[in-house]
Amino acid sequence: MSTLNITLIQTSLFWEDKSANLRQLGEKISAIPGETEIIVLPEMFSTGFSMEPGKLAEPMDGPTIAWMKQMAAAKKIILTGSMIIQENGNYYNRLIWMLPNGQYGYYDKRHLFAYAGENHLYTPGKKRMIASVNGWKINLQVCYDLRFPVWARQSAGEERETGRLQPEYDLLIYVANWPERRIFAWKTLLTARAIENQCYVVGVNRTGNDGNGVYHSGDSMIVDPIGNILYQKAHEEDIFTFTLQKEKLGEIRNKFPFWKDADYFLINP
Repeated sequence: MSTLNITLIQTSLFWEDKSANLRQLGEKISAIPGETEIIVLPEMFSTGFSMEPGKLAEPMDGPTIAWMKQMAAAKKIILTGSMIIQENGNYYNRLIWMLPNGQYGYYDKRHLFAYAGENHLYTPGKKRMIASVNGWKINLQVCYDLRFPVWARQSAGEERETGRLQPEYDLLIYVANWPERRIFAWKTLLTARAIENQCYVVGVNRTGNDGNGVYHSGDSMIVDPIGNILYQKAHEEDIFTFTLQKEKLGEIRNKFPFWKDADYFLINP
């Protein structure tokens, strides 16, 4: 059974200032001691949660993607977080999954935050992304997606080698700019997603005030498959590395195989 070392970067962000954000994040990433395999940044890590995609969006060959490639290669890690992308005339709140060899996958935020007008400016994603790392399957989602449990729901499928039923994924990651005034929902829903999907959940949120005066307390979390909170930090910037245990995950799923009794359903794109 394998382990997975994952690092959460909980940080304040400079409002709509890409160069300042990439500079501070580059310094934080370079200073991380020891070995880690995945480094997780907040939602819209280069700008803050901005509704100005017209002036801030980049193409997929833009400078922030180039920076991610550079950092992932230099640190020999997978680097992930979301940013504002323009593609085919549309704007996306796009999570990038950057590998150390420069290859990448991406996930476009499915549920756009209408309360802030995100749905009027950005285009929603149509499919989930589940990445694979060292035998771990990782479901990648963004902020407001957390409020919609069907989008994260495990579905059991047959393992190709053995023909046995297996859960769809082992770890669920959320990157966010989640305001402190609704932080109870954030903490509750992260825990609920872990319990109902019998998986580890990692949520990475920013700290500090954004350009609209909205305060973010962070409260980034790691939750185990039965809902125990393994890490949580409020109000302060923090960099935290934790080793997830695949053996523990397997023990829980074998002892309490609730995932096998789940409903089967299809999601319309």
